[in-house]
Amino acid sequence: MRVLSHLGDRVADDIARAVPGVEVVPIPLDGDLADGVDGEVLLTLAWGGPNLAAVLDRGVRWVHAVGTGVDRFPLGEIGDQTLTCSRGASAVPIAEWVLTMMLAFEKHVPDTWVTEPPAQWNYAELGGLAGRTLGLVGLGGIGEAVAHRARAFAMTVRALRRTAAPPPTPDVEMATSLADLVAPADHVVIAAPSTPETRHLIDAGAFAAMKPGVHLVNVSRGALVDQDALRVALDDGTVARASLDTVEPEPLPEGHWMYEHPRVRLSPHISWSMPGAWDTMFDAFVDNLRRYRDGEPLRGVVDIAAGY
Repeated sequence: MRVLSHLGDRVADDIARAVPGVEVVPIPLDGDLADGVDGEVLLTLAWGGPNLAAVLDRGVRWVHAVGTGVDRFPLGEIGDQTLTCSRGASAVPIAEWVLTMMLAFEKHVPDTWVTEPPAQWNYAELGGLAGRTLGLVGLGGIGEAVAHRARAFAMTVRALRRTAAPPPTPDVEMATSLADLVAPADHVVIAAPSTPETRHLIDAGAFAAMKPGVHLVNVSRGALVDQDALRVALDDGTVARASLDTVEPEPLPEGHWMYEHPRVRLSPHISWSMPGAWDTMFDAFVDNLRRYRDGEPLRGVVDIAAGY
């Protein structure tokens, strides 16, 4: 079995060590491939590469995009090939980031730090997660990881997903609609994939269904939020805080209103970061490569029609 890899010599060596007997051929991201270079597996970037179409004509039957989402991948290039990604590989660090943001909102961190004697000592009006309601938009790997951790803090967890699949545990209540999900929520966490159908899912209508003072967290893609509608919701107090690890576009241009808005907490798309983050995404491919070799079902298969 031969693997064509857009990821360079070092990754090729890692694959060869992890799955002995597999031939790995590094190929350029752009330009023509040499005559005779073909393979049935392609390892590529989350956005493919300039020569993707030409590479797919070299006998490729299975493509793996190293990344947890495929919103930037040219899905139209995929024909009868199977496409997989490292879905779920970043679920743990992203879920930890979400809990960090929710705790920071409730405990007024870092606003309560002091560097001089305060007007009052031993007094504050802090919130908590116990008894709060979490509304999860999306219940894939990230959503499930967030739900698991939120239940440990005695939160009520409600979720909305595209399919009618049951929740991972009886502790998660499934909402019937987006309005039903967000209406009672104290924290709304967006963890759904970015597709044409989910673009601006959180729009003026969604904000109108939320109760005043809600905390919005986005760890999906910026395209899911209508940022103009968000600005209105922030200014009128519907959204007390927006903790955003992802926005549109990325990066935001200099002078963008989100950098200065007092109710926005913005980070540069880093919620996925943890020790060994790359290894975890790479291991997802290695596990699939063994499965492919052994004729077992692949994990993280992308539904081309659905876009994720």
